[in-house]
Amino acid sequence: MATCLLRSPLAQRSSSLFTYSSVSRSFRQVATSSLRTTPQLQKQIAVSPRHFQTSSRQLLRSLSQLESMSEAQNPQVAGQEAEAANDTNSFILTLSCPDRKGIVHAVTGFLAQRGLNIRDSAQFGDPITKRFFMRVHAESDIPFTFSQSALKAEFEQQTGIHSLDFEFHNANEKPRTLIMVSKIGHCLNDLLFRVSSGSLPIDVPVIVSNHADYEALAAAHKIPFVHLPIDTKAGKTKEWQESEILKLCTQYKIDLVVLARYMQILSPKLCEVMSGRIINIHHSFLPSFKGARPYHQAYERGIKLIGATAHYVTADLDEGPIIEQDVERVNHALPPLELTKAGADIEARVLARAVRWHSERRVILNGAKTVVFN
Repeated sequence: MATCLLRSPLAQRSSSLFTYSSVSRSFRQVATSSLRTTPQLQKQIAVSPRHFQTSSRQLLRSLSQLESMSEAQNPQVAGQEAEAANDTNSFILTLSCPDRKGIVHAVTGFLAQRGLNIRDSAQFGDPITKRFFMRVHAESDIPFTFSQSALKAEFEQQTGIHSLDFEFHNANEKPRTLIMVSKIGHCLNDLLFRVSSGSLPIDVPVIVSNHADYEALAAAHKIPFVHLPIDTKAGKTKEWQESEILKLCTQYKIDLVVLARYMQILSPKLCEVMSGRIINIHHSFLPSFKGARPYHQAYERGIKLIGATAHYVTADLDEGPIIEQDVERVNHALPPLELTKAGADIEARVLARAVRWHSERRVILNGAKTVVFN
């Protein structure tokens, strides 16, 4: 198979990234230095402090926006496929099937025959499960229309590869995501900020909670907020609540559900209906310290590492396929409150990475595990 190397558009912007950040730093240094050393400016401040305060706030806001521009264009922040987000002729193919010789050749030939050029690809053959996993990012010079089921049938017929999971999506297709939260909101706030800044490729048409604490936050982002409390006296049972959730999934055409510290156990029925489409953030480095008050448990055990785990939800509590994990070193001096604060930062980062990788079609299920092409 012939291989060609393409220079990434992201790499071409590296010089502009340097310019943004360096100009911003230099401008801030000059501005703050001038505020300290210019007698005329100090005199002007004394005469009109309110005008100066307003002007300085505008200056700092402009500087922050300039710095945000450089961060947003950084591939590590904005994701490796930010360039593809506005490309309607860019596609992602993912597949898994029993491993055998010639799969890569079959896939590349199938795409080439349809006028698709491969931008990048990744593959993995699991020696234990004997399954092969592949993710291909391809593009077309002309509009390419397709039917998911028809394309899969064509692939099976042409390649002779069967018993496969096959998905083909537009690269700019953003999963419609329902976010669920209870009374701890740092993960929700982080996700909404990333969505609003354009660094997380999902659409959030609705937020659901069993408490009303974050209705104002949802309103600030102009997202409908649905309060679904459990009140058995009013007939609002767990079954009623989950039936309402499923109705919302149908109404808003939901592709993904994210449990952003949603502290309710989902029923096996809901887990089955949304299998592979619910991501949870667990406030510990699984499988340790399950249940309530994990950071207090960790403190009592004198742990040296704290962490968080993002995983797909299954009927087995906190034992679904793991997508991402991270840890941070701590010591004996940190009380439970400080451990909780440090843990909150890790949780937000881990959940955001898991949601991004899922939305970019980088995660493929492999039994009780995942293959993540990150």
